[in-house]
Amino acid sequence: MATIENGRGGLGTVRNAVTLLELLADGPAYHQLTDLAERSAMSIPTVHRLLRSLVLADLAVQDPATSRYGLGPELARLSHHYLTRLPLIGAASPYLSQVRDKVGATVHVEVLVSGEVVYVDRVDGGVVGPYRESNRVHRALETAGGRLLAARASEEQWQQAVRLVDPEEQESARAARAEWAAGEWLAHEPDDMTMPAEVAVPVLDASGAAVGALAADLPDPGDETHIAQAAAYLGRAAKAAGRTLGHG
Repeated sequence: MATIENGRGGLGTVRNAVTLLELLADGPAYHQLTDLAERSAMSIPTVHRLLRSLVLADLAVQDPATSRYGLGPELARLSHHYLTRLPLIGAASPYLSQVRDKVGATVHVEVLVSGEVVYVDRVDGGVVGPYRESNRVHRALETAGGRLLAARASEEQWQQAVRLVDPEEQESARAARAEWAAGEWLAHEPDDMTMPAEVAVPVLDASGAAVGALAADLPDPGDETHIAQAAAYLGRAAKAAGRTLGHG
């Protein structure tokens, strides 16, 4: 049986390519070759070779005007195919509009990936607001759903989420982890004014693992009655989705 080496053409190449994709996803839309080499701790020839391969596969693009590199359109196609096969979306989607109508706000389906929370589905409420984002990815600990998921995740996934925030936030997150992991729901108002406050509940599969979260935007984060009502509606939908996953 052939073995996969860590050298050129093997797992090492794949890991290095993934590292470059992660760097391309961080910060501005386009990045200089030399900056990518410095941040990845790889040589410029190695980075250039990998980027050429990624560009040929449409996983990356090169701006002809600046010669800088960015993420490619093939990632969007692969992401779409992944989402169409994600059981959580199919299990939760029948309930999103019902919850939206009850809470009068946008409802999301969220998953935890590499320390970030990814909003994989949504139903918009009546008042969308000035900061509508069709696709959202945020540091997990900046959102209610992300906090719930990170707190319940493996130690490795938890540490990934913690590393993405400032030292002061890391300390407070570690102190709150047990509370977040035990809670049936969580509300959070982020410091970033472009991000809405939200209340979230975990979606548990048959084994009791949190595979995602349902969240609703909070137009008035100070309305405790509305928050509790929204959490109750989300909780019922999450349990129904979890039963669907259990029958998978």
